[in-house]
Amino acid sequence: MLSVAAGTAPAAPSQTTQVLDIPTRPGVTNRVLLVASDRPGAAALLYAGGHGGLQIAADGSMRWGDGNFVVRTRQLFAEQTLAVAVVDAPSDRQQPPYLNRFRQTAEHAQDAAAIIAELRKRFGVPVWLVGTSRGTQSDAAIALALDDQPGAPDGLVLTSSILTDPGGRPLPAMALERLRLPVLIVHHEQDGCAQCRFADLPSLTDKLQASRRQVLTFTGGNSIGDPCEARAHHGFNGLEDQVVPAIARWILGG
Repeated sequence: MLSVAAGTAPAAPSQTTQVLDIPTRPGVTNRVLLVASDRPGAAALLYAGGHGGLQIAADGSMRWGDGNFVVRTRQLFAEQTLAVAVVDAPSDRQQPPYLNRFRQTAEHAQDAAAIIAELRKRFGVPVWLVGTSRGTQSDAAIALALDDQPGAPDGLVLTSSILTDPGGRPLPAMALERLRLPVLIVHHEQDGCAQCRFADLPSLTDKLQASRRQVLTFTGGNSIGDPCEARAHHGFNGLEDQVVPAIARWILGG
C-alpha cells in the first residue's frame, strides 16, 4: 500500500469535447461526454457514483452529478493525455432509479462493451474503466461479465470502493479473484462513508490475484457535508491535483 504525495502536473494538451449517443442494445443508446486530448495514450470510461443518472444534454451540460469526483475532474484526466468518456445511464434508464439495481446486470455490461469498442475504434488505445463509489460496482461487474471476451476492458481503477452494502452486493462479495487484468485501488484513509471505510479495505485487496495490482492511499484535503458525498474525503475534495495524475500515471505505465 502506497501513500502518495503531490506531484507536478504536465502541461495541458489541447482537448476536444463532444457528446456521443452510442448504440448499445436493440433500440437503446448510451450517451457519453467525450473529452479527448491530442493523441491520447489510453482511454477511460468514467462511471459516477450515486444513482448514475447524469442526464447529459446535447450541449454537454448535466442535470445531476457534475460535482461527482470522476465527473468534475474529467478535464484534468484529459490533460494527462487520456481520452475520457463520462458515461450516463442508457436511454432506457433515464428515469429513476437510473443505474440503481442495474449496475450488475448483463445489459449494463453490454452497454459498456459497445462504448469500449467505440473508443478503441476511434483512438486505437487501451481502454480502462474508472469508477468512484457506486461506480466501482459498475467497474467490477462489467469486468467480470466481459472477462476473456474481445470487448473486455484493459484495466480497472476503483476509487472510494463500496466495501459493504446492506442493500446490495459490495465489491468484496464479487468473484474478483477471477480477474487477471490490472487493477488499481485508490482510497482516502479518512473516508467517512460507512460503506467505504478504510479499515474494511483488506476485504477487497485480499481477493485480488492480478499480477499487476496496487493500492494508492491519500490523506488530507477538505471534507464538507455528507461523508458519502463528493465534497467530503470520500470524493478526494481538495486532492484532485494529486489523485488524478497518480491514476493517469498508473494507467499509462501499463
